[in-house]
This record gives sequence, structure tokens and C-alpha cells, in this order.
Amino acid sequence: MIAGAGPVGLTAAANLVRNGVPVTVLEAGSDLSTESRASTFHPPTLDMLDALGAAKPLIAHGLTAPKFQYRTMRHGVLAQFDFGAIADATAHPYRLQCEQSRLTRILYEQLNGQPGFQLAFNSAVEQVGQDENGVTITIERDGKTETQTGRYLIGADGARSDVRRSLGIDFEGFTWPDRFLVISTPFDFCRAIEGLAPVSYVADPQRWRFLLQIPGLWRVMFPVSPDENDEAALTPAFAQSLMATIVPGLSDYEIAHTTLYRVHQRVAKTMRLGRSFLIGDAAHINNPLGGMGMNGGIHDAINLTTRLADAWHGRSPDSELDLFDRERRLVTLEYIQQYTIQNKRNLESDGIAFKATLEAIAADPQRTRDYLMRVSMIASLARARELGAGP
Repeated sequence: MIAGAGPVGLTAAANLVRNGVPVTVLEAGSDLSTESRASTFHPPTLDMLDALGAAKPLIAHGLTAPKFQYRTMRHGVLAQFDFGAIADATAHPYRLQCEQSRLTRILYEQLNGQPGFQLAFNSAVEQVGQDENGVTITIERDGKTETQTGRYLIGADGARSDVRRSLGIDFEGFTWPDRFLVISTPFDFCRAIEGLAPVSYVADPQRWRFLLQIPGLWRVMFPVSPDENDEAALTPAFAQSLMATIVPGLSDYEIAHTTLYRVHQRVAKTMRLGRSFLIGDAAHINNPLGGMGMNGGIHDAINLTTRLADAWHGRSPDSELDLFDRERRLVTLEYIQQYTIQNKRNLESDGIAFKATLEAIAADPQRTRDYLMRVSMIASLARARELGAGP
């Protein structure tokens, strides 16, 4: 059983069905989410989705971004990097910019009607009980309480996971004092900013920003300080005041939508408890600078479900499932959390030291390769395997 039909939960379902394991997905909502959330797919994530038959249709809906850059308002472009330098390490040497809702619909269309797959909407998992033989869950459905049993449960039900709560697993970490405001606009920044890459980070100690191009829109992210209240931060005037700082002389943008949210850095104390598992935002959340949240969740899903399929078919003992927690939790703590925190600190700087670091990386082909392996998350997957191998 899988709680949650987001991109992580449906990736887990797709890999289990592909490996001959029957799956029931329980989704609290009445339909697949259309929220504007994660929109970056990294190279190894695309490689994984390709094995599920989902990469090609996803790429057809998205925008490929082989290059990304760092800037400051004062210095202009600090450095630009091209994933083509690691084309020998991945079949997809680029970031794909595409809303996560595209992936969920592609996976659902492929899974719907297949033997061994069921998806129930309006089915919120409320409570979890388990013993050595299986898991029993309590579901709130159409105002009624039901129970369902299965051999294993995967909690992919988001940052406020009821599965994690019911299991009593601590969500350790902290919340940043500032919030992030994301403003979407159809304005084409490439026409106004010379040499702009589709993924561009702009460092500034007062008001950094991050520009990300997706099909038909640009998404621009700004920090919102603790002394700016939510109500004011969501006004059109506030959004326009921030957008006016991007291109001199432009101050009246068409704004498609805005989203204000709090930012956390948290990791579950364990990602496995008995026959229950946590993946994606239910297991770990981080700031979005670097686009590692959803991607890390998809990596969780493939790691866990590949091991679950082996256990289900008797190819490996149940104890092998402990390696999922060891690999994915430790690499999240060691790699993803540290990297995303450093990304935020770099953007909050004056850019001087950051500029020197980036120039040194860009000037050395080996350092450039190593850097691209890290930001693409290929290095994190290799590190996870090392952690699983133990001492």
C-alpha cells in the first residue's frame, strides 16, 4: 500500500508494478494535484523515469536546460556550467523544467487499468498499525472509517505525513525564519537580459533571486524576511516591487500566480519502521535551491521499491530493506541537506568569495566535472551506494 499519489508515490507504484508487485495507492485528494510546485528533473532522475517509460512523454511536455548560471547584480555572470561535460555519465545531460503534475498524470495514465494496480481517491490514511506479518491502516473515506491490510506500507504523503505521525517518527531539523515567494510570469526574460540561462541564480545580500524558465512561464523566487507579514507579501503591489528589481525600467509585469511558503530543513529520524517506510517529503524536506527535494524523493522511491520487489519475490531477505534507510537517510543528511543549506548561504552573500570559488571550478575541467556530478545528484547516488556498503 502507498499513501499519496504525488510524483514520488506514483513513481514507487510504477516501479513495483513493473516488477510484478501488486499495489494499492491511497490519495487523500479527489484527484491528482495540479499545484504549481517542483518543476526540475535532474539527469539521473530522468534516467530512472526512462526505465519506467515516463521520461520521453515528460520531456515532450517540458523544457530542456543543459546550462545554468550564477550571477550577482554587481558582477553580472559569475560562471556558467553545461551538463554536456558529463554526457558520458547520463543519458540525459540536462535539467528538464516541467511541472511535477505532468509526471503524475503520465504515470497514472500508464498504470491505470494494469493488473495489480489500484488508486483510490478521497482516501486519507489516518492511522497505522503493524506486526511481523503486515500493516493495517485506517482510512477516512467519504466520511466513513475503513481499514485495509497489506504486507508493506509506503508513506509518500508529504511533509505533513499522517503516516509519519501515526508511526511516531520524529521529524528532526529546523525551519528558516524567512519565507520564499515564487512569482510566475509569462514575460520573456531572455529578451531583456543578455545571455540569461533558463536556470539562473542571482546572489545578493539584501534580496537574492532565482529565475527558472518552464514552458510558457518564468518562475522567480525571492526571500521574504520575517518582518514582512504574509498578507502584505501576497499583495500584487509587493510582487511588483520585487519584480521591478530584476530589469531596470520594467515595473509592470503580468503575474500568473504567486505562492508564499515556509522553508524547512528536516529529516525523519528513521525512514523504516517495521513494515512501514517513508519516502519523499514525508521523509525529508529542504529548501528548493538546487531542485533536490522531489528528485531525492524519486530516488528514494526507486531504491526502496527495487528492494521491496526482491523481498516480495523471495530474492533477498527482509533484512536487506534496512539498507534503504541506511543509504537514503544518511545521504540526505550528509549530502542533500548540507548542499541546499550552502546554496542558500551562497545566494545570501555579497558574491565576492562565491565568485572566486566558481571561477576556480570553471577554470579546471576536473573540478567542473566533479561539480556537475554533485549538482546533478549523480554523486549523491554513488555516495548512497557507498553508505549502504558499510565499513
